Formats: sequence, structure tokens, C-alpha cells
Amino acid sequence: MPTSCLKLLTAGLVLLTAVLSTLPATQAATPEYHAVKAELVKPRQGIGNTLQKLQQGKEVHVAYLGGSITAANGWRVKTTKWLQEAFPKAKIHEIHAAIGGTGSDLGAFRLKRDVLDHHPDLVFVEFAVNDGGRQPEAIWDSMDGIVRQIWKANPKTDICFVYTFRVNYEKDLREGQCPRAASAMELLADHYGIPSINVALKISELEQQGNLQFQSDQPLENGLIRFSKDGVHPLDKGHEIYTEIIAAAVRQMEKHAEPIDHTDQLTQPFVEDNWIDAKMIPLEPSMLTGNWKKLPADNVLQKRFGNRMGQIWEADAPGSRITFRFRGTQAALYDLLGPDGGQVLITVDGKPHNKPVPRFDSYCTYHRISTLRLAQNLDPKQVHTVTVEIHPEQPDRSPVAFRLKNPEAELKTAKYQGTRIRVGQIMLRGELVP
Repeated sequence: MPTSCLKLLTAGLVLLTAVLSTLPATQAATPEYHAVKAELVKPRQGIGNTLQKLQQGKEVHVAYLGGSITAANGWRVKTTKWLQEAFPKAKIHEIHAAIGGTGSDLGAFRLKRDVLDHHPDLVFVEFAVNDGGRQPEAIWDSMDGIVRQIWKANPKTDICFVYTFRVNYEKDLREGQCPRAASAMELLADHYGIPSINVALKISELEQQGNLQFQSDQPLENGLIRFSKDGVHPLDKGHEIYTEIIAAAVRQMEKHAEPIDHTDQLTQPFVEDNWIDAKMIPLEPSMLTGNWKKLPADNVLQKRFGNRMGQIWEADAPGSRITFRFRGTQAALYDLLGPDGGQVLITVDGKPHNKPVPRFDSYCTYHRISTLRLAQNLDPKQVHTVTVEIHPEQPDRSPVAFRLKNPEAELKTAKYQGTRIRVGQIMLRGELVP
């Protein structure tokens, strides 16, 4: 090569290096989704910090963040018991941070209150079933936020993803692949070196071997394992299988356990717009107009949900409002749905939504935690004003009729009357502005 060409090539490489060096170190390349091979255990960087404390007989706090499969008196409780038996000198504290019917999108917002404030050493994250209907990009936003919040709070906290089973996941598992939600989480786990345990794979394998039936209303004969009644929520034997796999995975990771500081993993996020900034903010009296009142400590709903939602506020007068201002991208309310729930009008930056949003649905024979989405994808540099106002009319109650024995009569009872709205926290990606 002529000397002049070589000099020109060298100068070009120097210029390219200089340009690349000016790019932000934390800029994440846009990941591409693809199905991931299903494996029972992927130890990756393991849970060495936790195992060291267990082996040394220290206090260890283990958090279980997930949905109803984890909330049940099943693998969570059984895993804690196994850890206590396997490491009898250690003092193990269980952090129950599971809420039925919720995914990692709510998990990212409630993480601090339900998990991080309890200073966990290990966090099991179980959302592969409840995130099953979400797109991989949405899963990455919230799951990346969960991971980065945990390590920002304490880079020596260990994380382990757990992938549970539901009917229809067997289609992918039989082909040797993780279902979509678990595949999305595996790509994230690869990026950060987070260990994962695919208990769903074992359930699929047992069924293929003729040793297990996914769902049945009645006990089975011939020694078959009845996994569940509904194809999702394991019966006790199903939870035992989950626990056995998790216990074996912990023993496997123990062989090569090394404590690690995860600070370096925070340098490069998996996705740029991750929810590391997701947070809960309590309602304040200054935000409220109308007949809002705090539910007293002995109120049945405050007693039932207060440990998750904090102080719950209730109003039922039409026109009662919640108003707040924030600088950020996303806002929602952490609220309750119920048989006496009303509906609300939402206004963001002076623009009202097209129609009232009911706080009632086809499951509302009882009260349960929910999320009222208010705004998203807003300009993060601007201050936004949000107003939520109680509508004078009740929502349509007919969606719940099929669950009632005598809907015509029952829907006229006091239980299904009212325009009540109950809210615990504001969910923000951003910061409140006075």
C-alpha cells in the first residue's frame, strides 16, 4: 500500500476513534428480540453475595417479587423453609413482595416500597406469566428498571429470575425455546449476568414424559401429578416441583459462588428508556378537592391493602378531584377497583380524555389493587398538569353479571352502588413540581 494511502487510512481511524469516544458511555444499543433456548438453570454470575452470607451464618433477607403464583402459600414459603434447613446457622428473613394479577410494569413502581426499603440480599423476580401478554420492548423497559433500581440501591444485592408455567407455554417449551416473556427476560439476564431458573421447563418435561397433567378439576389416578386446576396456579405438588428445581439451582450455583459488586453492570443499560426512575409518591391534602377522606386504620380496605398502598384516600362526590404537576414522562394512580367503584374524567395539560374511565370491571365482585394510567410518553423537559375528577354517573355494572347467581337483583343491592374512588399513591416517572 502506498505511504500516502496508509497515512490517510490511519488518519481516518484516528478520527473515527475520536468520534466514538465522544458518544455517551451509557448509551444502550437497541436490542433485537429473538426466542432463546430453554434451559432449566443458567447460573451466569450467580448469587455469590447471598451464598457467602448463608455459609457464614449471617442474617439474610430474601425478597420474592412477583404475581399470584408467588403470592400463594407455595414456592415462596417452601423456598424460604428450604433455605432455613439448608443453611441452619443463617437467620433468614422473607420479604413477601408479590401481588396477584400484576406484572413487572407495576413491579418497577412499587419496588422501593415493597422490596428495597427492606434491604434485600437476594431478590427473586417472577413475572414471566403476568408479562406474557406484553411486547418484549415493554418488558425490557420495566424489567431493566427493576434491575437497575436494585443495584443502584445496593450493588451487592443478588437477583435471580424465575420463569413459571401456564398452559400454552408448552408449545414453545416442547420446541426447546422459552416463551416470549421469558425469552425477553433471558436476553436482559444475559446482558447483566443475572442467573435464571426456568421451572416451567420442568413442568413441560414431566407432562411430555406422561407423569403430569397440566390441569384438572379432580384428583388423578395412576400416580399422575395434577399440576393445577386452571393451568396457571400450581397446586401444592406443583409448588413442590418449583421448590425442588430452585433448591437444586442454588446448590449448583454454590459450587462456583463468588461475591460480586454489580456496580460495573450499571454502566451500560440494556435499553435507554428503562424505568429506573419509576417511583410511588403518597397523595397529599394539597392535591385534593371535594370530599376526600383518609380511610381509618380499622377500615376493612385500609387493613387489607394498606401494607401495599400506604394511606388510602376515598371520595365519592361528583366533581371531587386529584390535581398534581410533574416534570417527567409518565403518570398513573395506584388505586382500587371494586363493586362500588365509580368512574373518572382524566385531563392532561388541559386536554380531557375522550370518555370516563371506569374503576370497575368484570372481576369486581370484590376489591383489588389496580393501576389507573393517566399519561405516558410525555416531554420529559416540560411541566405537566394532571387532573382526575369523579364523574357523576356510575359505570356500567353489567360486565360482572355472569359471575352472579341473580344479576338482576344483585346489581340493585347497595354492594354495587356508588361512585367511590380509592387511591393510595401517585406512580411517576419524573418529579413532582409544586
